Amino acid sequence: MKNEVKLSPVDLVIFGAAGDLTWRKLMPAIYDLFLDNLLPEGFAIFGVDGKPISADDWHKHLHDGINQFSRHGKTDSMKWKEFAAHLVDCLIGDFKKSDTFESLAKALKEQDKKLSEQTQHVFYLATPPSIVEDIVQNLGRAGLTKDTKQSRIVFEKPFGHDLDSARAINQFLLKTLDESQISRIDHFLGKETVQNILAFRFANALFEPIWDRRYIDHVQITVAEQLGVEHRGSYYEHAGALRDMIQNHLMQILSLIAMEPPAAFTADEIRARKVDVLRAIRPIPIDELHRHAARGQYGPGWLEGKQVISYRNEPDVDPASATETFAALKLFIDNWRWQDIPFYMRTGKRMAQNISKAIIQFRPVPHRSFPIAASLDWQPNRLEIEIQPDEGIGLRFQAKQPGVAMHLSSQDMRFRYSEAFKVEPPEAYETLLLDVMLGDATLFMRADQVEYAWGVVDPVLDAWSSVKPLDFPNYSSGSWGPENAEALIAQDGRSWL
Repeated sequence: MKNEVKLSPVDLVIFGAAGDLTWRKLMPAIYDLFLDNLLPEGFAIFGVDGKPISADDWHKHLHDGINQFSRHGKTDSMKWKEFAAHLVDCLIGDFKKSDTFESLAKALKEQDKKLSEQTQHVFYLATPPSIVEDIVQNLGRAGLTKDTKQSRIVFEKPFGHDLDSARAINQFLLKTLDESQISRIDHFLGKETVQNILAFRFANALFEPIWDRRYIDHVQITVAEQLGVEHRGSYYEHAGALRDMIQNHLMQILSLIAMEPPAAFTADEIRARKVDVLRAIRPIPIDELHRHAARGQYGPGWLEGKQVISYRNEPDVDPASATETFAALKLFIDNWRWQDIPFYMRTGKRMAQNISKAIIQFRPVPHRSFPIAASLDWQPNRLEIEIQPDEGIGLRFQAKQPGVAMHLSSQDMRFRYSEAFKVEPPEAYETLLLDVMLGDATLFMRADQVEYAWGVVDPVLDAWSSVKPLDFPNYSSGSWGPENAEALIAQDGRSWL
């Protein structure tokens, strides 16, 4: 158990300490870890930001975010006072200038003198991608990343804009850092149900023997959001759904579902098996792109009784934008286990529901012994892994309806985290931040993972960028996406479940 591991003292340095990510996600997660007694006694938090802010204003800003977003609710005054004592300072400086990092190095040295044990340094880059290289370079020049065992850097996605840029970023990082020091964070992998895919598959003997092309018909992965792009219009215009979601979140779920059993539950072993999956994904034939990929953009519509605007009318969005807010892919994995089994993935904004789910659809029984009249409601078995909002696993099977006649009915067996364990699971950022401090890289993406994932979607991005869609917007807000996504799966005689 992680709460049984003794952590060495840690200095957590957050670049972008007054920003939205720190306010909304990082500091509430750190505070929750503190309340759960999962942080070492000798932990200190330093902020670095480019905008002037006093120490008091910084504390008030963080306190407000914790009150709004902490899993434990509003702060207790005594606990907040105890926690705030670990907020050492918020340094103000230009991320491009070396004197900012010299001041930081001096502050860390003074802090570490207070402790008898060796202190590890974690640098969290809650900053725009454009400033990452300057920060890494200046950290290296200040000698703050020299100790490969005691210093780590955490990066937020996006990890590049395409395959070439991802390779360039990785090459740059590895000039200054060792791969073991790099934590590429994907908050999706911190979710309990995503991690539970490993436990479900490899801690139980029941399903693994049928987890292959002989018994599985296809796999569907859906990540749908009711939200639009909100205040992220300028970012989203240069990203789109394929880059923003499929290249990372959905590709990671696919890897966990499709990977081979690891020899040991270690970071290197698990990440190596996930890379094996990405390497085996069949290249999408661009001359038949319409049979393997679909894109869409939301128009106006209704969601939960409220009228919402189209993507092209969102702030900071081009009125003639060709950016996709919906993307779907059909992929194949060319290996012994999954040959010719399709994996359908879709994600979109302004969809009918907020839901993240993976569905494993099994093949029909080879012979139906029951008369037609008994099995009018017959459906193949399927396994549903619900990632959010109602975290759990469901299994659909056939059962006889009560009565004198033989009639079959589809029924569900359901496991729900909230019902089974009666405890609220940690937020994704809590899990991931603790793993960084523990030096556990299992849930973080390795350089080759990032590059292979980009290699899958890059040809699609190139093809889409060369041909402007004439039908955008092509799905109404509050729907399940465009018609071409329905055609993508219907051409194979299947439907989105």
